[in-house]
Order: sequence, then structure tokens, then C-alpha cells
Amino acid sequence: MDASIDGLLLQARTRLADASESPALDAELLLAHVLGLPRAALRAGGEREVGPGDAGRFATLVDRRAAGEPVAYLTGRRGFWTLDLAVNPAVLVPRPETELLVEAALERLRPLRAPDVLDLGTGSGAVAIALAHELQGARVVAVDTSPAALEVAAANAAEAGVAHVTFVQGHWYQPVAGRRFDCIVANPPYLAAADPHLPGLAHEPRGALVAGPTGLEALEEIVGGAGEHLREGGWLLVGHGAGQGAAVRRSCTAAGLGSVETLTDLAGLERVTLARRPAGTRPGR
Repeated sequence: MDASIDGLLLQARTRLADASESPALDAELLLAHVLGLPRAALRAGGEREVGPGDAGRFATLVDRRAAGEPVAYLTGRRGFWTLDLAVNPAVLVPRPETELLVEAALERLRPLRAPDVLDLGTGSGAVAIALAHELQGARVVAVDTSPAALEVAAANAAEAGVAHVTFVQGHWYQPVAGRRFDCIVANPPYLAAADPHLPGLAHEPRGALVAGPTGLEALEEIVGGAGEHLREGGWLLVGHGAGQGAAVRRSCTAAGLGSVETLTDLAGLERVTLARRPAGTRPGR
């Protein structure tokens, strides 16, 4: 068996061809992780022989990837925004489309000197830490129901050198009762209990994926409570499924929020809906 870098990558690509949408990338990420090398070094040293121990560890990771485990769980890392985050099965793997949520929030928060920001369902801390990293004067509160997720998030914040994020445990707005913010961001569970995509997500925490029978339960609760926790002129930004934009816009309007708009990702899919608490109003009341 060819145990060169090129040979191992070829075998892994073949093994992963039916299990992954990106078998070549997955193979490179896993082998780079095992060897402790950047991916560029794999290409430059393709004829280098890999020892039996490393080759065996690589084969094990490839088998696990072929069984459906996300690459990020196998390597323990995931890139998001400008960050390199630690992840494990206690948290969802941050998705590229969630960066749209960060981008939209930054556009609205940069004019403020010291904004108060609330991140609901923080998971790995990706959104909260990205915002805090870009907005050094911000005060960020990040909420999650899972102590294990908060442990991951706090470690990521420390590694990123971000000290102005406070992590608290609780259900959505419960830990911040009576407080108001300039911006609320959330990327909550939005899959329905019978969603056909769930079998392919079996390794990720179900509670962070499934909202309930319709998939809109968490979104509706967050939108419905936003008015009581936004300052006048404050923004709500929520990530959601590609087919849920219209429903979220209706919820925002019903909650008395204005300036309702849905943003699309690079594929043209509706991913983030934003709305604003108008001045002089008390939405949701």
C-alpha cells in the first residue's frame, strides 16, 4: 500500500467519494491534522512517506468521516469569520452562511461607540466572539441552555483574547430579564422534528438543530420577545432556514417591529432576517 502523502490522499478521496460533498478537501484537512502540517505542505511534499502510526490514525479518521462525522469534530477545529474555533459534539459546527449574520450586525453596530449586544443560543460562541473581536468597545452577553456549549464558548473567547463577552446559562431571554440591548443576534434551532436532513446531521446536538414540530418555534419565541429587550432603534437579526424567510418576516411585523428585511447568501437563499424596534413604540405589547 502506498503510504506517501499523495497515495494516502488518493485512497482517502476514493473512500470519501460517496460520503462527502468535498472528499478532496476533507482528506487534506484530516491528513494535515494528523501530520501537524498546513495543507500547502501536503501539496509541496506529496512524495513524502508517512509512518505507519500516522497512516493508521489517518485511516481511522477517514473511516469516521465516511460514517458521517463532521471533519470539524474529527480535527477539533473550525474556521469562522477571522477566528479558528475549537468545536466538539456539544456544539453545532459553525456554518459559512452564519457569517452573513455577523456581517449584517457589524454594519449596524459600527457607528455605535459601545453597543450592548445579546447573542441567543451562542453554541461555540462563534457569532458573539466574532462581533466582540471586531467591536472592541462592545459589551456582549451570550446565552445558551447547555453548560457544555458554554464551556466551549468561554474557552474560544479566551483563546481569541476576547474578554468583553459574558457567557450565561438559560433559556433565551430568561437570564437577561429587564435588560435592553442595541442589537440582538440569534442563530437558533430551525429544523422541524421530521426534517429529512436530520439523518445526515446525526452527530450534531439535536437540541441545537430541532425547534419543534414546525421548525419555527424558537424563531417565533425570539422574535416575539425582542421588543421587550431592544432599546428604541435597536436591531434584531436572526438566522433561519432557506425557506423560512416569509414566516419570520410575518412574525417580525406581528411583534410590532419595523424595517423588516431578509438577506440572502451567495447562493441567493434567504438566510438572515432583520428588523428594528421603532422609536416611541413598545413592540409585542
